Amino acid sequence: MLPISFKGNMPALQNKSYFNYGGQGPLPTQSLNAITTSWEKIQHLGPFTNDVWPYITKEVISTKNLLSEICGIHPRRIALTENVTSGCVLPLLGLPLSEGDHLLISDCEHPGIVAACKAMARTKNLSIGILPILKLCNGNDNQKETYKTVIKLIGANLQKNTKLVVLSHLLWNTGQIMPIELISKKLKEYPSKPYLLVDAAQSFCHIPIKDACDKADIYAFTGHKWAYGPEGLGAVALSTRVLEESNPTLIGWKCLKAEEGIYVNNKNPFHSDGRRFEIATSCIPLLAGLKSSLMMLKNEGSETERFLKIKSLSSTLWKKLNQIKNIKLVLNGDPPSGIISFSINGITSPEEVVNYLGQQNLWIRVLEDPKWLRACVHITTDINEIDNLVMGLKNFISTKQFI
Repeated sequence: MLPISFKGNMPALQNKSYFNYGGQGPLPTQSLNAITTSWEKIQHLGPFTNDVWPYITKEVISTKNLLSEICGIHPRRIALTENVTSGCVLPLLGLPLSEGDHLLISDCEHPGIVAACKAMARTKNLSIGILPILKLCNGNDNQKETYKTVIKLIGANLQKNTKLVVLSHLLWNTGQIMPIELISKKLKEYPSKPYLLVDAAQSFCHIPIKDACDKADIYAFTGHKWAYGPEGLGAVALSTRVLEESNPTLIGWKCLKAEEGIYVNNKNPFHSDGRRFEIATSCIPLLAGLKSSLMMLKNEGSETERFLKIKSLSSTLWKKLNQIKNIKLVLNGDPPSGIISFSINGITSPEEVVNYLGQQNLWIRVLEDPKWLRACVHITTDINEIDNLVMGLKNFISTKQFI
């Protein structure tokens, strides 16, 4: 009997054409089994016994080691989190920002991080500027030009008191890739030396990340999107500067060097590595699930090989959509990533499109601001699914009368 394929290991992909990897990826059965096995092992050992601690320690260390390999950084720079939001916000709120400091946030960030920055600005009396990159619509062939424009825009919007720049590595709405390494270099040369916070929700296990992960001050990602992992588990990579300068904000026993002596006056009770931003009891079996998914991904090719496959598939979908009358693509050329956003002329409620396609087991999503439709392709996407989506959109458009 032939082994089950990577895609064949995912029940969620057996009865539908799925294009929502940027929202949540499917969980392989093998990874679900790994979670269950881990849970059973913990119960067998005893959930709070001397027998279980070595197993839990081993799971945590092996997970951080695997993530450090993917990120290209030392494990001590990694903190395990629940999701991207906590990975961004926990170290963000501990940064030494003062009244009057300026934050620069792109106009393509997820509402969660924008809301967190605005709340912090109100509390600390900070000002916020907006980096206008939503308008950038070059495709993959003109990516170098996009990078130059981004650097110019950052230079034009930095102020003498700018202390933080917030920018996603891969924009969740347009699908553009941001030149994080170049941006980091520019910020380090700037007099106020702003911190660089990177939302990596869409980049982890999607595009090459090692250089960006190493150069950002805060690089937060999750396992439940492009990594095919379970929800409820993510991580954040932290620069040495942040580990030295940012204080823990939501404090629990995990961030402490030791629980004993907590009543004794101690000016520095916290870990000096990534653990200073870990809080308390977490779901250990999820680590086994994420590791399983990451190892399965590794078996499907290198980071670069997988990315090239994704770009080939997204190019195919973009070209087919570009041939459909009344579909307006956000980018004017082949996408640089697996994210393709578009709208349909005359359609004021994109939800209508999602509902229509969903009835045919074709799943894309609506973005709220701007009001676009988004389809994501991954290494488990195939040409038949792309053709099904294209046909579904053509059929939807045929039911409408356009002026």
